[in-house]
Amino acid sequence: MQKQPAMVLPGAVQMRIKNSQSSTGERLSQTKSMVLPDPGTLQTPINRHRRNQSQHNVGVSDGLQTILQGEYLNKAKIAEGGKKLRKNWTSTWVVLCSNQLLFFKESKQEAVANLKPGGKSDGVDLCGAVIEWTTEKSSRKNVIQITTPNGHEFLLQADHFPTISKWHDAIKKTVDSLSSGAGGQSCGRAGLHRSNSIECLSRPTCEPAKPKPKETKSENRRSIMFKLNYSASDSADKNGVKNRLKKFISRRPSMKTLQEKGLIKDRVFGCHMLTLCERERTTVPKFVKLCVEEVEKRGLEAAGLYRVSGNLAVIQKLRFLVDQEEELNLGDSQWEDIHVITGALKMFFRELPEPLFPFRFFDLFVEAIKIREPTQKGQALKKLIHQVPKPNHNTMKVLFHHLRRVLTKSQKNLMSTQGISIVFGPTLMWPEFESGNMEVNMVYQNQIVESILIECVEIFGKE
Repeated sequence: MQKQPAMVLPGAVQMRIKNSQSSTGERLSQTKSMVLPDPGTLQTPINRHRRNQSQHNVGVSDGLQTILQGEYLNKAKIAEGGKKLRKNWTSTWVVLCSNQLLFFKESKQEAVANLKPGGKSDGVDLCGAVIEWTTEKSSRKNVIQITTPNGHEFLLQADHFPTISKWHDAIKKTVDSLSSGAGGQSCGRAGLHRSNSIECLSRPTCEPAKPKPKETKSENRRSIMFKLNYSASDSADKNGVKNRLKKFISRRPSMKTLQEKGLIKDRVFGCHMLTLCERERTTVPKFVKLCVEEVEKRGLEAAGLYRVSGNLAVIQKLRFLVDQEEELNLGDSQWEDIHVITGALKMFFRELPEPLFPFRFFDLFVEAIKIREPTQKGQALKKLIHQVPKPNHNTMKVLFHHLRRVLTKSQKNLMSTQGISIVFGPTLMWPEFESGNMEVNMVYQNQIVESILIECVEIFGKE
């Protein structure tokens, strides 16, 4: 019986396989059908001549239709996969295709990228993308934002509004056509048929597959009853918590009541001078007296006294102990550095809510220091100092007499009248509102302290 010859479809590739087991030496031929493109797809002939490759115009990408020719736009990628990126604007050659927006560094790179086997351009898949105008993502004008379903975000900008408006309309039209199913191969299914079957090899669409709902595990009766009871009483519990919080806040004691019960202690640093002296039943704060006595006991000859800064961490530790009103011994070894004590004393005066020279006297002291005649200037300063509250006056007296004793050791500590006035000028007085020039005010502050130091005995009298 003779075998019928195998039928070969047009366009199929015929392969001959030699059967080595045939005793008669017959050659059996078999045909296998290969994957064929759709009948409607045009076949582009392959150019085998290497020299002719540079003579033909190369498209932007295989199978893509250019909708809007390339143009230089400013591009910035601000997110990748939902993760925010640092915005970096670059001038980019942009080409709009049927389903993609391609970016090139230069206008000629699109041809170079296609000539090289591994050359690829950066692009955005417009399937499912969202395009909109934005003014929040950049301070520049004429900015549009493109957001893709996978979390990529791009900004495009042009200096001229007609240019960016043209690109906005073209990209939006492309996105709308892809969403409505008119995008062809980008969002639809690309038909790849086999000649001997009706099997269709499809590409994934833009819409991701929805995850299957997880099967709920069976729960025991006890957990189900707990959830039912909890959900039923959830709103009632929230209202109850709010009511209890309101009652707690309304019933909380005042600051004065807590201070009377001793639960909250008044601090020394940052406390008003009058309040502190009333609490300590004195006219000069105890901490000021302790610091002055300790410096005069062992630190008058220290180089750069009151000018050199102490260790800030140790100063803060000393401040904490003073605020806790614990027993303080400045002669302890942990306060061995005299600059820690002087630094704490300066910090005490700087943190007063109202300076040692009260706010209402600042302008009066400035007017007094402007007097050129020395005797009248001294009398004006003396008159103002005797008008300040008694705690302020007595503290000034203790402090300035102490600074006079510091000046007696100027050959050892290298401190002069001008040097001390520069340190204590802005520490002891400042305006309530900075309305003028700070540099001018600082000059007046230094001059006032320097004049009081010079006329200390005349103003305050002998100790």
